[in-house]
Amino acid sequence: MPAFNVGFVIFPELTQLDFTGPLQILARMPGAAVHIVAKSLAPVPSDCGLGLVPTHTFESCPQLDLICVPGGTTGVIGAIGDRETIDFVRRQAAGAQYVTSVCTGAFILGAAGLLQGRRATTHWAYTELLPLVGATHEQARVVKDGNLITAGGVTSGIDFGLSVVAEIAGEDAARAVQLLMEYDPDPPFDFVPIERAPDAVKSALSARTGKARAALAGQLERVLV
Repeated sequence: MPAFNVGFVIFPELTQLDFTGPLQILARMPGAAVHIVAKSLAPVPSDCGLGLVPTHTFESCPQLDLICVPGGTTGVIGAIGDRETIDFVRRQAAGAQYVTSVCTGAFILGAAGLLQGRRATTHWAYTELLPLVGATHEQARVVKDGNLITAGGVTSGIDFGLSVVAEIAGEDAARAVQLLMEYDPDPPFDFVPIERAPDAVKSALSARTGKARAALAGQLERVLV
């Protein structure tokens, strides 16, 4: 059988776990051929300093069966303003079986016009911006609307990856991947989603996320005019 082409679009200052979480899952999906795609083959810096090496450029990338766009607010703001990136995402999405994102990568899909009239999710700090790109927010770690699959913030990408493997290769294959990776979350603090978080934690984050949210909203308003 032909390979199932899975492609991750990467860009400077992305959040590496948005990318590497689902990458680890989907690379283990039976029949998958994984492509890491950027504007050039030069290493791409993530927002934690880890450099990521593309396997394909926009020009050399084959038609993808599944395109995934990770997030990272600073990187997303830059990618939204980059016409080559948006055009590549729009072009590949037109021929893909699945169009997907993790975290704020949803707004790159939105800037490409791919979220109009769709249900979607993103990181909790940015859900109120989804209507700017025509989407309706649905509270869940993974939201599927037709061929569109979006994941919430950062670690949701692992759940997303397992959901995609179950969708494409079957639940037994997804269970095998989950067991192989020993994915059995047991966090030390149980206050996700944000509604369960202590007020002190929410207050500490409010200034940082508020500034980033305003910057992302401003960029979306500029490019969507």
